[in-house]
Amino acid sequence: MPFHVMIIPTLRCPGMCKYCWGSDKQAEIMDISIVENIKEWLECFRCDDEVHFTFHGGEPLLPGYDYYKDAFKILNTLPNHSGYSMQSNLWLLDDEIADLLVENNVILSTSIDGPKEITDYQRGEGYYDKTMRSVHLAEDKGLYVSYVCTFTSYSKDYASEIYDYFKDLKATVKIHSALPSLRGENADPWALNQEDYGKLMVELLDKYLYDLDKFQIMDFDHMAKSSFIRRGTLCAFNDCVGDTLAVGHDGNIYPCYRFVGMDEYIMGNVKDKPTVEDLESSNAYKLLHEFNDYVKEDCKRCRFIKHCNGGCPYNGIVAAQSPKAVDPQCQAYKLIFQNMKDRQKQDLIKNGIPGMPGAKTSQEKEEGEPFTIMDLMTK
Repeated sequence: MPFHVMIIPTLRCPGMCKYCWGSDKQAEIMDISIVENIKEWLECFRCDDEVHFTFHGGEPLLPGYDYYKDAFKILNTLPNHSGYSMQSNLWLLDDEIADLLVENNVILSTSIDGPKEITDYQRGEGYYDKTMRSVHLAEDKGLYVSYVCTFTSYSKDYASEIYDYFKDLKATVKIHSALPSLRGENADPWALNQEDYGKLMVELLDKYLYDLDKFQIMDFDHMAKSSFIRRGTLCAFNDCVGDTLAVGHDGNIYPCYRFVGMDEYIMGNVKDKPTVEDLESSNAYKLLHEFNDYVKEDCKRCRFIKHCNGGCPYNGIVAAQSPKAVDPQCQAYKLIFQNMKDRQKQDLIKNGIPGMPGAKTSQEKEEGEPFTIMDLMTK
């Protein structure tokens, strides 16, 4: 089975996003020796499984060109590595780094919250221009760039403008909702409550079904597939414990990048070359399994339990200050999945079962008519 290692070179970031809860302006930067330690650890940790690396932060480009030149050289020696991703604001991207990322087939993702006015209001004056300047550089080099759009208590009122912005870009975009944090209160006023989040997503789905051939909203693609196959495929809906790991600047291992820097969620350190059993014996791992055990009992009568698995453990722990809680956006998830189920039932009545005689296909839809939810589920 493939697994995912997120490398967090630093939690430092030059951005000033108003709802950010994950950066630390004084954070140290990972020494290249830690990357060597990661490689040595993975040579004897699940070495028969493919591993995908994501560089995250903070701002992962802060260590600079020489760091990444050496990091790729080291990690490329692992025979089971399956590729690289990077989540970055891209401000520090230049021709030299871009060429290095091309050489190593790195998939990029960056955060833009919609049109310039909205993005700069939420993320700081000048953010939009700096990021999009680097997006154009990356795309000119042939790099693939997708987007993360965070909806807040402010930007939810501009959903149509934000939707049209990404559609015009022909973008691939993933939607986040702003969350409260365990690390401070600055993010709390921006947090999107679950009722607003659920209504927002249903509203956006209404629009998206007219535009499946124009751009991609990854959340709906994954949620529709989860609804169809009755198994979570999106990160927040998949049991990621043990299959996603994050390594901080000092080599400490955490369950996910969201926990990096939180001592109670340290599972081990790459310098010690922990085994799967070592990580599973850590208090952090046990806390995450408390979440899973709670979900199995608390949600066992929910018709959507197989779709979402209780949602994101971090979200639940943050909201309740305890692992014995589901993702606080549970009601929103139910609203979205129920909406998809209702649409599916209507589609089957109207158009028949796909692949069966007499069923209407998406190629037969009339001009101006939306795609069906079944088109999205089987996309």
